[in-house]
Amino acid sequence: MDASAAVEGSRSRALTAALARAFREAAPGNTVVHRDLHAEPLPHLPHPGLHWAAPVRTGAAPDAASAALQDRLTAELLGADALVVGFPLYNYSLPSSLKAWIDHVHVPGLTAPSAVSGTPLAGRAAVVVATRGGDYGPGAPNEGRDLATPVLELVLGEEMGMAVTSVAVNLTLAGSDRPEQARRSEREYAEALAALRALGGRLGRCREKH
Repeated sequence: MDASAAVEGSRSRALTAALARAFREAAPGNTVVHRDLHAEPLPHLPHPGLHWAAPVRTGAAPDAASAALQDRLTAELLGADALVVGFPLYNYSLPSSLKAWIDHVHVPGLTAPSAVSGTPLAGRAAVVVATRGGDYGPGAPNEGRDLATPVLELVLGEEMGMAVTSVAVNLTLAGSDRPEQARRSEREYAEALAALRALGGRLGRCREKH
């Protein structure tokens, strides 16, 4: 799943594509479902009842079309062996298109644990891939200002019980006028590509065993 507004030259898209390709090639029958949240944006959550699974909703019901969209999105997530989310950091936070997806799929009583649903996603792999234009590493001025990755780790990991792996690349906006930063960005990008290809292969082979 991609959320970058950049269609060409996007590093987050290139990283998720590398993992997806390795997953697909790891074993016969492996398939990848790609959702592009920028090309096909989701609406903001249109009704408060959609915060909850149908059996525990109170008050007026959401309209049928909105409920059907949420059903498709949650079924897509529940049916996946692994989730891969790639995004750039926008204004220190998530792209709004990705936040809309989270609001549709984080549903107590359906995808998040409750007495109604149990923990249907417990232990499922989730890979969070963040690209950051600046330096958010230890000791940098922006250290701790990535307000997007922790949200996904909280919602997907702590709330929904998925096994989250986070990968980040810094300084993606570094230009030739800052050669040291550009070299570091290239190094981090190459390391992330290698790590994600290896992870994609492992996830693909694990699926075959199951």
